Amino acid sequence: MLKHTRLIRATLPLTLIAVGLAPSAHAQTVSNAAPADPATGTASDIAAEGTDDIVVTGSYAQSLAAATQTKRQAGFGVDAINATDIGKFPAQNVAEALQLVPGVAITRPRGEGLYVSVRGLGPQFQSTLLNGRPVAINDLIENGGANGRQFRFEMLPAEFVSQIDVVKTPTSDMTEGALGGNIDVRTFRPLDVGTKTTLNLRGTYTTLADKVKPNATVLTSGTNADATFGILAAAQYWGKAVRNDRSYNTGWYLDKFVSALGTGFYTPGRTRPTVETEDRKRLSGMISAQWRPSLELETTLDVLATRLDVAYDEYGFDIYPDDASVAGHRPVLMPGSVKLDGSTVVAATINDVRFMGTREYSLNRHDLITVGLKQAWNPEGWHIVANGNWSYAHSFHPSYAEGTVRSRIQFFAPLTYDSSAGYKVAPTLSTPVDVLNPANYTLYPFNIAPKNSKDWDTFGRLDIDHELDGFITRLAAGGEYHWRKRDYRRRDFTVNPAANTSLLGFAPSGFEQMPFDNFLSGVSGNIPRTWLVPITSVFYDRLFTAAIANSPLTPGDLRASYVVKEETAGGYVRADYAFPVGGVAITGNVGVRYVHTDQVASGTLTTGSVATPASFPQTFSNWLPSFNLRAELTQTLQARLAASRVLTRPNVTQSAPQISVSTDQPTASGGNPALQPFLATQFDGSLEWYFNRSASLTGAVFYKAMEDYITAQNINVEIPGRGTVLLSTQVNGGNAKVYGAEVAYNQVFTFLPEPFDGLGFQASYTHTSVQASYTAGARPIRDQLIGLSKNSFNMVGFYDKGPLSARLSYTWRDKYLTGIGSTTQVPTYQDAFGSLDGNVSVRVTDQVMVSVEAINIANANTYSYNERELQFGEINNYGRTILFGVRAQF
Repeated sequence: MLKHTRLIRATLPLTLIAVGLAPSAHAQTVSNAAPADPATGTASDIAAEGTDDIVVTGSYAQSLAAATQTKRQAGFGVDAINATDIGKFPAQNVAEALQLVPGVAITRPRGEGLYVSVRGLGPQFQSTLLNGRPVAINDLIENGGANGRQFRFEMLPAEFVSQIDVVKTPTSDMTEGALGGNIDVRTFRPLDVGTKTTLNLRGTYTTLADKVKPNATVLTSGTNADATFGILAAAQYWGKAVRNDRSYNTGWYLDKFVSALGTGFYTPGRTRPTVETEDRKRLSGMISAQWRPSLELETTLDVLATRLDVAYDEYGFDIYPDDASVAGHRPVLMPGSVKLDGSTVVAATINDVRFMGTREYSLNRHDLITVGLKQAWNPEGWHIVANGNWSYAHSFHPSYAEGTVRSRIQFFAPLTYDSSAGYKVAPTLSTPVDVLNPANYTLYPFNIAPKNSKDWDTFGRLDIDHELDGFITRLAAGGEYHWRKRDYRRRDFTVNPAANTSLLGFAPSGFEQMPFDNFLSGVSGNIPRTWLVPITSVFYDRLFTAAIANSPLTPGDLRASYVVKEETAGGYVRADYAFPVGGVAITGNVGVRYVHTDQVASGTLTTGSVATPASFPQTFSNWLPSFNLRAELTQTLQARLAASRVLTRPNVTQSAPQISVSTDQPTASGGNPALQPFLATQFDGSLEWYFNRSASLTGAVFYKAMEDYITAQNINVEIPGRGTVLLSTQVNGGNAKVYGAEVAYNQVFTFLPEPFDGLGFQASYTHTSVQASYTAGARPIRDQLIGLSKNSFNMVGFYDKGPLSARLSYTWRDKYLTGIGSTTQVPTYQDAFGSLDGNVSVRVTDQVMVSVEAINIANANTYSYNERELQFGEINNYGRTILFGVRAQF
């Protein structure tokens, strides 16, 4: 324990120096071990083993050295990124820092990292821990995207984080839940930081929004004279103005115009040019207290709270080429206008199409609070750790006036569309009707959809391990209890104005021309560039009355709400081993984990206007063995082998009984509360070459055999009061095999003459393939999984020497499947995308650093398409983000 304590005290202050707490122009000495948390089973895995200290020049180089040693010394496959990367690299949040880890890809809606994927598996397949503990999950409530398993990394300020571990080959003591990776985010703690205060003042400028928003972070830490007690406090205010220009399409559909075309042809569905704006404000606070009265005892309290307000305001122009739901109107395709390419109608004129000017506003509030307490006792040869955590996530709209308010106006007219230029050109969408004349518009039903998502997470754990001499070097056992509840509520208030009510009745203050004159200015094509939109406050005041606000819940409201409770009990045993084979040192671990889950999914079944409460309990148990081996082939070369059984539970919405039953047929549609977890058996092998003190070249191959993959299908279920009905839902049953390879390289070129010895380079590449067979309705899906890119890479060139630090990175991922479609709808794909980011910082004094960072320097657009590139999908442009500011230490 003394050895570990010295390493922790030596390493983290240097990491903080790299962040800018105490910048220095001279060389730094970095310990060859990274700090570790015995509660997560990594205390002895990442311990030092007596290799020489690494001496590198510059803070980013220091960060790479620390991350390299974490990977080198761990008893399992892990990649790490520490505070220097997060604090100094272009990273608005933790997700964006993680995109530099081999095999990691992120989603960046509206220009900011939100979700993380590992080795091609989507966000729901990752398990995110905060200081080794599970954390409650906020939902995307803007338009009801309540999945329930995808952690929103925007809730964690990057400035609070000291290190992130991405574990790719788990051990039996790690909390289950990931088919992709176990992501453990660690925050700063006072006995590691010491006594110091830092202040970070920044401005965030986004080019499309053309606004600067402030960002201020303060972190202060203090310890007593003998460093046995410390308190750390941090606070942050973060603001950002966002604008995203978007051309959106819901998909291409089969046989919408059979009378004109015959069968077998695809035409586009709803298409929407839109400008999406956000005013983001995040207020975060953190407190950490530690008491270490002796080398044997340590108590740690961690408290973190975040409130994120996202005021969303959208200006849209919806075009419905195939919607026949409005009485008295039916789109008619003109046969002589049709241009075909195989089964795709790439151009046509359609009469009597609905055009709709839309304004959508919501204030989306996300609160997260997490409180964790850890007690470690380390008598001679023993490590005993008790860990507890309570967290609560609440995503909601503070009032009805802020709950996804949709104000809409419409007219009917001919539409001419043309997609023959391909998906990277805005499609032709034209009409002879003047879209700026209010006399052409009538009112469309007004809608308010407030949502309220609450997530509670309670966690308790006890770990005991004992160090031994001989072949078995450590025996460990432990257990944990995990209780989680998701309570999701949604209402829909709809006001139906009298048919053909003219928009002129809302003149002169009820509408406006879309207030941007450069919509998708960098994208060619004959797409509408301006239109009329309602003014939200006027429509709300005129149409949303007290009587409507106080109306009772409808069957649809009841069906949209649900409660899912999970109670999990697990235990594990683990043995660490070490033995020589000739001159090769072999170390590793083997163990097994048992987990038992009780789940109750409660909701409402609706049959016509009749709503019936229902609960569906189920239980499942799983054995999850694991094996890790590391062979030190030479002083600089080592190999690893790993195998494990892993699981991921279904998304909460997939298990929720949101079931609608037909009144006259034995059929239903909705969630499936009988879903079982995804299971996978995975294997991993790697070779790691640490060829000098500031460089490494590593490679890995991996294989995951996934069972019970969830697919769209019809099953027979028993419905209270109705008997057996055919439910259109999602079921277990698909199989998939994911396999691939990744390679990573980093080096500081210390062998170059001054001043070029501050140059360095970092890169990684991942290739992932899949064998899969499942269905989307009657459409077979082969060798594809949602969110899986076959290829991804990142490259970083950097210079760190003297007062100057500069970095330039490029991250890229290949296309991937975003929607599997259905019997009548084609799949959708996100096109390949790369982002060029950079940073320049200058140390003005030993205590003060100024910096400028840029994200998406090339102003790249994101594109999606459907099954064919002639079937246009989305075009998004969110512009560039520039961050500039000053850091100081006191």
